[in-house]
Amino acid sequence: MESKVRRRHRMPFGAELTATGEVRFRLWAPAARRVEVLLADEPVQALAMEALPGGWFALSTDAARTGSRYRFRIDGQHEVADPASRWNPQGVHGASAVVDPAAYPWDDADWQAPPWHGAVIYELHVGTFSAAGTYAGVIAHLPHLVRLGVTAIELMPLAAFPGQRGWGYDGVLPYAPHAAYGTPAELKTLIAVAHGHGLAVLLDVVYNHFGPEGNYLHLYAPQFFNAARTTPWGAAINFDGPDSRPVRDFFIHNALYWLEEYHCDGLRLDAVHAIHDDSEPHIVNELAHAARSGPGRERTLYLTIENFDTAPRFLGAPGAPLTCDAQWNDDLHHCLHVLLTGEARDYYADYVRQPAQLLCRALAQGFAYQGEASACTGGPRGQPSAHLPPTAFVNFLQNHDQVGNRALGERLTTLVREEEALRAVSTLLLLAPGPPLIFMGEEWAAREPFPWFCDFEPQLAREVSGHRQREFPGSPDPTAAATCDSARLDWNALAHGPQARMLSHYRRLLAVRRRDIVPLIPLLRAGRCLGAGDRDGVLAVDWAGAGQVLHLIANLSAQVAPLPQPPAGRLIFATHADVRAAAARSELAPWSVLWLLEHDDAGG
Repeated sequence: MESKVRRRHRMPFGAELTATGEVRFRLWAPAARRVEVLLADEPVQALAMEALPGGWFALSTDAARTGSRYRFRIDGQHEVADPASRWNPQGVHGASAVVDPAAYPWDDADWQAPPWHGAVIYELHVGTFSAAGTYAGVIAHLPHLVRLGVTAIELMPLAAFPGQRGWGYDGVLPYAPHAAYGTPAELKTLIAVAHGHGLAVLLDVVYNHFGPEGNYLHLYAPQFFNAARTTPWGAAINFDGPDSRPVRDFFIHNALYWLEEYHCDGLRLDAVHAIHDDSEPHIVNELAHAARSGPGRERTLYLTIENFDTAPRFLGAPGAPLTCDAQWNDDLHHCLHVLLTGEARDYYADYVRQPAQLLCRALAQGFAYQGEASACTGGPRGQPSAHLPPTAFVNFLQNHDQVGNRALGERLTTLVREEEALRAVSTLLLLAPGPPLIFMGEEWAAREPFPWFCDFEPQLAREVSGHRQREFPGSPDPTAAATCDSARLDWNALAHGPQARMLSHYRRLLAVRRRDIVPLIPLLRAGRCLGAGDRDGVLAVDWAGAGQVLHLIANLSAQVAPLPQPPAGRLIFATHADVRAAAARSELAPWSVLWLLEHDDAGG
């Protein structure tokens, strides 16, 4: 019988159980004169904390125990949750609770995530993935994901945020899992069960800002923020100014906490372009080093980033000690979206001219823009990326941002009626060497929208609703419960004709990927673009390595097109059964994709 494992990440702040049975409370409050711990157990107790050098306050006491509810009282007037709370069962405005992380008996001692090059990621939002909207609801559908062929689930942010419903990017208690989804033990059960199914678990974390409601750090630790800088979502975090060391440690410990105490297999760092840090090492690199030299010494960890700046500084080979494994490839998404929809608004304007040429470059090298002028940014955008391996770019057709940042939150299945077109682009995505990401429900062409939604206090909710209507007239009210409900997946739809056909297509493609593509990926160098540019939608890309060449030939348009190069090698997959006959005529049918593998006599 497998022995149970007890996991704990020891933190220099928050509430920690000690070997003597006491609870040690520690808070960084450099702007406070005095701090007390308020124990909510009957009768309520106010215990003075000792002021220590550097703005720290500490107290060890046997008056608290596992389950004790507590707050910090600042200068006798402000009662706040612990910013490092492991659990806030009544939400961000309620009391924090003392948690014994070692009480959970893990049964996945031998678990090891698959190598990064084999990753197929499935992004999901816990609150709308199932009818229950809980961790248990996710567990119920894990067998579906195993049958689909994914290898990892990526959970949208879980750090406690205001209200009951939201995307999670307005979190204010980075260590406390959102209470509406379940308890910390239930989240651990989800991760343990996922591991039992052979699925890795990544967590989306937000280290660029705090949400607008429920964050009280400015009252006692304004040094957490840099007043000279801002982000689109609030005050910038102080990663490089005076007193930034405790701030950096707060977020590095947070990353290690999720990786160690919750046994997560990786992190996705949200919007690192909004992390302002001019110091060396950059906080992203320092965090990567802490993860690789800590839990990463014994197991495979996935570190991925979202970065509007198409720059390679944070990227490297899988598992490299100072860098992340991959960046979300927005360029590839935007090219595919333009080819599918013809949209030209906002950032899509950069991809309207020669989208196939840009797509070819994004597939082959990662970044489509590598210093060229951008209409969206008003200047040069991007840097060279051909030196990076194909594994450095996570590719996708849809994700929470690209669906949810639209006024109505429409999916591609609403915007693109041609099933043939969706089958073609999914064939390109799921067999390309870069790790693919599937957004929940995409695999069966789900039609539920994924609009932005939140649950702020009344005054802020009115302001947010008004701003949203001014920005997107006619869009659903993000603060209404019905908006969140509209995003909930309908699991009964899988049996319907178009949905069943798309699900079968995705399953087949991922089986082909596992059999024919994954073994090649570690051998492949960045690709070469061939044949793109003469006609929109037509492209060919080669990836070579170790004496083999992987060929992609595609016509992502609604017209018959000339074949950009003769097919060579063994056919791995084709969207059209008559591909050989079409090749003999030197033409490609509309919305057709071919993947072939050829032995390179020159040795690659």
